[in-house]
Amino acid sequence: MVSRKTFLSWPVLRQLNGADSLGRGPAVKSAYSDNISARTSTADRVARSVCPYCAVGCGQKVFVKDEKVVQIEGDPDSPISRGRLCPKGSASKNLVTSPLRQTKIRYRRPYGTEWEDLDLDTAMNMIADRMLKARNEGWQDLDEKGQKVRRTLGFASLGGATLDNEENYLIKKLFTAMGAIQIENQARI
Repeated sequence: MVSRKTFLSWPVLRQLNGADSLGRGPAVKSAYSDNISARTSTADRVARSVCPYCAVGCGQKVFVKDEKVVQIEGDPDSPISRGRLCPKGSASKNLVTSPLRQTKIRYRRPYGTEWEDLDLDTAMNMIADRMLKARNEGWQDLDEKGQKVRRTLGFASLGGATLDNEENYLIKKLFTAMGAIQIENQARI
């Protein structure tokens, strides 16, 4: 049942007519706000984590209820962030819970009009074949001055901000070993 609000039930009138003249107590509370609780208070457990977006390493508290992430907040015990998160870190719950998150490998063939799902082995083999082909076609043993360079300009790497430092480090090592010289990641830029 929905109750009708009257002019006399406005919080500003309760504030002016009651003992709570600054509006910091019962004058501004409603029945609705009395009956709600924070998502963090109903969590089954709290996992400590590190924000995945950049190289700073801000601490996060991940609140889990029924094995689902219900809230992510800054960890006050973190010596790096002391409980604070930037806007991206504050929105990192969407990274794992958004209904728009892709959970399948999607592929659209050249000149294709539709996306198709691929299994992981097929996608990994396609990527490896294309990288090896690009490496071989763009390989340079010597530059225009005759100096040994042993590199390829056939591909480059730009890591995303959702990769952590360890992942970016391994990608850097892999691409360097393959001869690439154009390697960067968004977290460092």
